[in-house]
Amino acid sequence: MTQTAEAVLEKDANANTYDITAPEALSVGEILQLPNGKAAWSASQTAIASGDPAAMVTAGHVRVLKTASVAILDGGPVYWDRSANTATPVLAATGADFYAGAAVGDAAATATTVVIDLNVEPVYTIDLLRDPAVSIAVGDATLTNQGGAMVFNILATSEAEKIDAISYRSIPVTIPFIVEGRMASYVIGTDNTVDMNVGLANATHATSADTITESLFIHLDETLDIFIESDDHTTEVAATDSTVDCVDNTYFDFAFDCRDLTDIQVYINGVNVLPASVFKLNAATGPLCLLAHVEKTTGTATGEMRVAKLAVRTPDVT
Repeated sequence: MTQTAEAVLEKDANANTYDITAPEALSVGEILQLPNGKAAWSASQTAIASGDPAAMVTAGHVRVLKTASVAILDGGPVYWDRSANTATPVLAATGADFYAGAAVGDAAATATTVVIDLNVEPVYTIDLLRDPAVSIAVGDATLTNQGGAMVFNILATSEAEKIDAISYRSIPVTIPFIVEGRMASYVIGTDNTVDMNVGLANATHATSADTITESLFIHLDETLDIFIESDDHTTEVAATDSTVDCVDNTYFDFAFDCRDLTDIQVYINGVNVLPASVFKLNAATGPLCLLAHVEKTTGTATGEMRVAKLAVRTPDVT
C-alpha cells in the first residue's frame, strides 16, 4: 500500500491492544513484556501457536497470579516475576522482571491472586528523590547521588557527624498514607557510634534522630538487624528488632501502612513484620516529612547508607 498522507489512522488512539506475531506458543492469559516495555496479556479464548498473530491487551484491571507469602498494598507497584510467572511487590536485583501495574485493593500474603491496573504507575504525593529536599552536613559527612540513589557517608574523621535529607514538602496526620522505601547499608559502621534512620519525621536533628519528637523509622545501628521504631510525642515504641536482617551492599524494600495510625503495619520485602507490635502516630500533630538521617556520635568509624526510594502516597479511599 502506498501512503500519501503524512498520517493515517492505524488504530483508535484509545485502543488497548498491541498486535504481535507470537514469539512462542501462548497460553490463555499469558503475560509478556512488549517491545515498548509495557506489560500485556493474551485475552484470546484459545491458545495461540508460535508465529500466529496475537492481540495483546495493555490496559484495564486484570486479576493475575501472585507470589506466595508476600503481601501487596492497595495502589502499590507490582512487578512480574518472569521465572515464577507471578506478581510481586519486590523488584529483584537480577533477572529481567518488569513492571506490571498498580495494585487494585490489598492482597494478603495468603492470597493467590491480585488485581492490577495494567501499566498504571502509583502517584506519590512526595518523593524524596524527585522533589525538593534539604540536607545539612555536620562535620565531614557527605551526601552524593549515584545512579538514582542518594548516598549518605559518614567519614573516618574523629568527630561527631551527621548527614540527612528531609523533604521540603510535608503531609498532615489527618489523612491516611502509605510510605514506600528502598535502602541498603554499604558500610554498617562500628563501635556503636553510627546510626541510620529512614522514614517519616516532623523535623530533623543535628546530632541524634532519637530526639525527634514525632517519627517512624527503619533503623540500623552497627549490625545488619533491621529495627523499627515510632514516636508520636505521647507514645514511644523503642527500636524493635524486626527479626529480618539486611545483607551488606544489598537493597531491601519496606513499606509503612499508615492507613490506621493507631496500629501501623510494616512490611519488609513484602512480608508483614512484627504485626503484633503497635507502632503508632495517632497522637502526632505533624506535619510529617520524608527523612533519611545518618549520624555518628564520636570516633573514627565510617558508615554508608544508600536510599533508592522514599515516597509517600496519600489515598482518601482506604
